[in-house]
Amino acid sequence: MVEHLANTEINSQRIAAVESCFGASGQPLALPGRVLLGEGVLTKECRKKAKPRIFFLFNDILVYGSIVLSKRKYRSQHIIPLEEVTLEPLPETLEAKNRWMIKTTKKSFVVSAASMTERQEWISHIEECVRRQLLATGRQPTTEHAAPWIPDKATDICMRCTQTRFSALTRRHHCRKCGFVVCGECSRERFLLPRLSSKPQRVCSLCHRMLAAQKLEEEEDQELHGRSPAQLAHLAGPSLTASSGDDDDSEEDREGGGDSDWPSSVGFYASGVSWSSFHS
Repeated sequence: MVEHLANTEINSQRIAAVESCFGASGQPLALPGRVLLGEGVLTKECRKKAKPRIFFLFNDILVYGSIVLSKRKYRSQHIIPLEEVTLEPLPETLEAKNRWMIKTTKKSFVVSAASMTERQEWISHIEECVRRQLLATGRQPTTEHAAPWIPDKATDICMRCTQTRFSALTRRHHCRKCGFVVCGECSRERFLLPRLSSKPQRVCSLCHRMLAAQKLEEEEDQELHGRSPAQLAHLAGPSLTASSGDDDDSEEDREGGGDSDWPSSVGFYASGVSWSSFHS
């Protein structure tokens, strides 16, 4: 699949072009054996609205960023190791088509392609790269995933108390554990979520009670059995997984997302035009 492209001049040129588009704000992408397999524009469902994002699939990582000037300048680079990725195709609806979820332990989000064919191409290529990467590293598939943030527009009221109505003065917040949209009163608590950050994160009242009870149980277990914190963290498993913590979405919203040359609606794909390409 990729062996014949590794260490070739054309592959080096493609990777150099991607690095150039991200400029000094991006990380170096060229590594021995790394191959750029495909690229394209996908719609990423962000906190406030769906936005076009440029995606690059390498044999070991998935890279995406905001589009400032198509094929010339990108920013807000994000790099996801493929061995941490799990994909989940999403059902079709009249208003939402060609979607799937990209899930990792730290971040999960929904993207969509211009057509069903392109969606299937992305899914099949990513899954094959994940399979090969797991085989090469000897790692097991990830079973713990962050909960995706529910978009702001999905609800006008707090999803916990169901009483507070959001407005220009009453802000929406997101629980970093479950991803729910909640009011300030229902998300006053903070809790340490090691998979997400080294600092305590905002959580809703329900998740805080659950996490606090779990922590107390672990401390009691430690006293009884003398287990180390590392052993307890291992035993805790998926329950410590945080929500996506889509801080990049908040940053993009403040900056305008770098989408000034793109239509504001999500239906920007031109009919008959392929927005993704894969190298062979």
